[in-house]
Amino acid sequence: MEMDLVAHCGEVNRGSYVHSLVLTDIASGWTEAAPIVVREGTLVVETLERIRAGLPFALRALDVDNGSEFVNNKLIEYCLGHGIELTRSRPYRKNDQAWIEQKNGAVVRKLLGYRRFEGLAAARAITRLYGASRLFVNFFQPSFKRVRTIRAA
Repeated sequence: MEMDLVAHCGEVNRGSYVHSLVLTDIASGWTEAAPIVVREGTLVVETLERIRAGLPFALRALDVDNGSEFVNNKLIEYCLGHGIELTRSRPYRKNDQAWIEQKNGAVVRKLLGYRRFEGLAAARAITRLYGASRLFVNFFQPSFKRVRTIRAA
């Protein structure tokens, strides 16, 4: 799975605001998201553990960007302890994580837009929204374009 954070800072990228931790399976397109009140490594690991517990398959590998919330001892120890392979993309190469970047727009931004969200009340509301939309996103929003098959007569 690829993992990323989406900032919900509105037009002002300072102060404290909610982020969405987003994971996308590159084989199936399955996507999970959860809010984090503060961008911090320990909260990333705690939120990852909650997401992992609800996945319909085993989490075998994670690919992350080079942010300090991902490249830290907490996440490395968590992955080692749970048999999860951890890789990171090359610096300044957005295309290395094309699957998650697509889902950031198609799922997170479609649901929440670009507004600023702050505090625990906002995070709780976002948690409920993600919970309510989880099955719809994964079962009824195709990740892959279907190819029309022509049968020979």
